[in-house]
Amino acid sequence: MDFRLSPAQAAFQQEVTAVADELAAPGGPDLRADPEYNEHVRMELAKRKWLAMPWPKEYGGLGASPMQQMLYNETMSYRRVPAGNMGVWWVGPALILYGNDEQKERFLPRITNGDDVWCTLYSEPGAGSDLAALQTRAVRDGDDYIINGQKIWTSGAHRSNWGWLAARTDPDAPKHRGMSMFCVPMDAPGLSIRPLVNMTGNHEFNEVFFDNVRVPATQRVGEENRGWYTLAVALDFERSSIGSTAGAHRTIDDFVELVRSGRAVLTEQTRNRLSDCAISVQVLRFIGYRIAAEQEQTGIAPTLLAQMAKLSAMELNQKISSMTMQVLGMEGQAHPADSVAEAYTHAFLRSVANTIEGGTSEIQRNVIATRGLGLPRG
Repeated sequence: MDFRLSPAQAAFQQEVTAVADELAAPGGPDLRADPEYNEHVRMELAKRKWLAMPWPKEYGGLGASPMQQMLYNETMSYRRVPAGNMGVWWVGPALILYGNDEQKERFLPRITNGDDVWCTLYSEPGAGSDLAALQTRAVRDGDDYIINGQKIWTSGAHRSNWGWLAARTDPDAPKHRGMSMFCVPMDAPGLSIRPLVNMTGNHEFNEVFFDNVRVPATQRVGEENRGWYTLAVALDFERSSIGSTAGAHRTIDDFVELVRSGRAVLTEQTRNRLSDCAISVQVLRFIGYRIAAEQEQTGIAPTLLAQMAKLSAMELNQKISSMTMQVLGMEGQAHPADSVAEAYTHAFLRSVANTIEGGTSEIQRNVIATRGLGLPRG
């Protein structure tokens, strides 16, 4: 394929770059965890109808092409602008595909105008990589479902007003059946949130408990007991972004500037490692471009390439973090905010989770083998 941008695509990229530079955090610090900064960016993008750019116009988007969305994600992520959220990335698209007219009318406009922030209620203490083993129960009771159970590693639950919940509605069915999807208000009676502080010192994850939480049956999305199929499609949306690659690209560029300034010194070994990481970033960029190009041509997101991109980007991020720590040496163990190594130390600690969250590397390889290459299950 031709990786060069058309004049129209190049002009769009320049427009997005100008907005991204305007929205980037003043002075350059990474403020993506700051709720006020996130809200400011979310509302500014909503004014331009850029939050859900690829959505159809009737649902509050601009009907942008896959290539436009890819360029938008890449540009925003490189400049570390938090340009999306779970509601935009996969809850909304799943609602467009599987929600009824009333649900679309109720939820989609509030996602595109920035009013609602969503979290994803999937993983449980006994159901992470094997997500179909989840045990949170949803029992029908008249016009409601009563939810009981526990979710864990829920990113942003403490800052969300809606949750995208996977729960078991038929405990006697095979585990990939008997599941249903629900839209749950995060302030519902009986729902409680407990913070999980990770080893970087950040409150990013949470445990969420359901104690007889009543959810109206009108908030079940799709057919009862067929939620696995809705969930699987949403996971494909989650894993097809170029944002991780753009973030790795930015880290490489920033680190090169650090070396050029004399504040970090490369040996021949670490110079080779840096070069290897930089080459890998470019290869992953081209995969991202290919995903967008194939989606434009066929109208279908290529699952194999999306899984490859997710797997490779997460493992590359760990390689980059390990390389920066080797170069920084003892300074890389420092964590004061005024240390030049602080951002790289934080990234190194956070990268440990990269090959676990969103599907472990082992799960990704299984999906690539079976769904992508058609290999038999072992």
